[in-house]
Amino acid sequence: MLKYTAMEFSEKIQGILATLPAKPGCYIYRNAEGAIIYVGKAISIKNRVRSYFHSDSSHDGKTRRLVRDIVDIEWIVVGSELEALILEMNLIKKHRPKYNIRLKDDKRYPYIKVHWGEAYPKITVTRQMEEDGSRYFGPYTSAWAVYQTLDVLRRIFPYLTCDREITGLDKRACLYYDIKLCNAPCIGAVNKEGYRQMISDLMEFLSGHSEEIIIRMETEMHKAADEMRFERAAALRDQLKAIESIIERQKIIFATDYKDSDVLAMARTDGEACVQIFFIRGGKLIGREYFILEGTEDSADNEVMAEFVKQFYTEAANIPQQVMLPQEIEIEEAKIIGQWLRSKRGGEKVEFFVPKEGQPHDLVQMAAENATETLQALRSQWQADAHKQETALAELQSALNLSAPPNRIECYDVSHTQGVATVGAMIVFEQGTPAKNLYRKFNIESTSIGAPDDFASMEEMLTRRFRRWKGSQETVGFDTAEDHRLLNHQPGAKKDASFSFLPDLIIVDGGKGQLSRAVKVLEQFDLFDKVPVVGLAKQEEEIFFPHKSDPLLLPRHSQGLYLVQRIRDEAHRYGITAHRKKRTKLGLASQLDSIPGIGPARRKSLLKHFGSMDKIKAANVEELAAVQGMTLIAAESIKAHLE
Repeated sequence: MLKYTAMEFSEKIQGILATLPAKPGCYIYRNAEGAIIYVGKAISIKNRVRSYFHSDSSHDGKTRRLVRDIVDIEWIVVGSELEALILEMNLIKKHRPKYNIRLKDDKRYPYIKVHWGEAYPKITVTRQMEEDGSRYFGPYTSAWAVYQTLDVLRRIFPYLTCDREITGLDKRACLYYDIKLCNAPCIGAVNKEGYRQMISDLMEFLSGHSEEIIIRMETEMHKAADEMRFERAAALRDQLKAIESIIERQKIIFATDYKDSDVLAMARTDGEACVQIFFIRGGKLIGREYFILEGTEDSADNEVMAEFVKQFYTEAANIPQQVMLPQEIEIEEAKIIGQWLRSKRGGEKVEFFVPKEGQPHDLVQMAAENATETLQALRSQWQADAHKQETALAELQSALNLSAPPNRIECYDVSHTQGVATVGAMIVFEQGTPAKNLYRKFNIESTSIGAPDDFASMEEMLTRRFRRWKGSQETVGFDTAEDHRLLNHQPGAKKDASFSFLPDLIIVDGGKGQLSRAVKVLEQFDLFDKVPVVGLAKQEEEIFFPHKSDPLLLPRHSQGLYLVQRIRDEAHRYGITAHRKKRTKLGLASQLDSIPGIGPARRKSLLKHFGSMDKIKAANVEELAAVQGMTLIAAESIKAHLE
């Protein structure tokens, strides 16, 4: 029997519950702002969703909080429980719902990518796996560790890094051949088959299977020596030494052949979990990684581990024959996960194994100890960082005479090149850390091309930002399309958190000029007495206050100064990145700057006169020559290069 009260569940929810399908699929819960707060899967959507709204005495605290936040329910019907599992994982990865157990880092993890589909494969680092014929290794938690690995690999397997078209007929190789970091297929020093064999060896080495490589290289080395090709024999000798030095550092786990395995164990505290993975290949421990999960409070260990297995192997480039676990996963869940992993392995079974004794059990225990130590070290680091952030905010409160610590700080910067592709950047820090989902960029429209005006650009950006704030505070419906355009959403959509809240502090990148424009905007919206604003000059890190001539210099080694610098640098980075993308899109640098006879002055005049590259391309020679500073010869040069 469903139990509702008018205060707890709306008629809308009751109506939805009455229409749920008794079919497999995923259900999606949204809160009052329209945000997805939970994604789940079920054999019967109807039975699973209705169970949330029974009397909550049997629910844990996390589920009770979830149910109180639900104002809307959606569902997606699929054909099987396996399809539901795959859809659930994709939705969690995409939306990162608040109440789901999820991997903490929302960035994509790095992989080593072998471009096997190319005739002469290269090795790169990527954060995106694609079905393009390439082979992938990872994921890794540290991009730095990936590059360190490649640095070692390249000394053993000197793969290509240049953009040459490989014909084998080039007269000279590049410097990398001389320093033994490339085996120069460009000059025919190695043929296509030999180069691909080397890359195949590299992949086998990354997979932990090096025995056959060593045997074959030793055979080839002796053959080269017998044939008096001593330079080749010496190169193979050096490669073998490098490989063996790495293998010696890999701990031998199983003396006899054993299934390739991943060993998983976990440590937990305060709603977070650390899962440690040991990668056992060919009987050797070839590597280990740790991953942090959040949203694990009130969840059983086997539930947390099941969610990790699903999310990690969604990202994993390779699936082992066996996964060792510290405890059993719920039987039905293990069955469907096993079916899914089997499909990812091309039909080969993946065994879940909870070792009770012997060396496998010791491995799980060792992984658990590593997980505990890692989580303790990370928590100490997090606490130290949190203390620094609290100190920085307290210092800013005192130095800037604020009524409270500035928990939400917004910083604004303007980026352009001689007035071209002007972009305004708004970045947000919350409690001393970047809130990147709240960053926004503005394509500045008030300044003409070739006539940069940082002051006007700052004023336009802040005016648009606080116009959207004002619109988000309206309590009545919106009547015009213009209202919706200003709010940057469609009718009925949720408010944009970037604009619907006021900051505790605004920092504008620049001195008195930029600051005066910021003050002007705040006064227009009656916010000058509500929102503190300062300007930060670049050279001396001077902080300027409205209507005051003397700037403030924060102590050189204070946490407050470090935070302000970090915020300003982040705004500059974000703005420059957006500007470069816009400038590249316009094609200004590559197309005009490369034309003989077109220098900065003529480029500026052309852009100011025509406004865009498309219009310059469309103009005839006479129209181009009529622009101030241009000549007929320069105009003909433009037409010759752009057509």
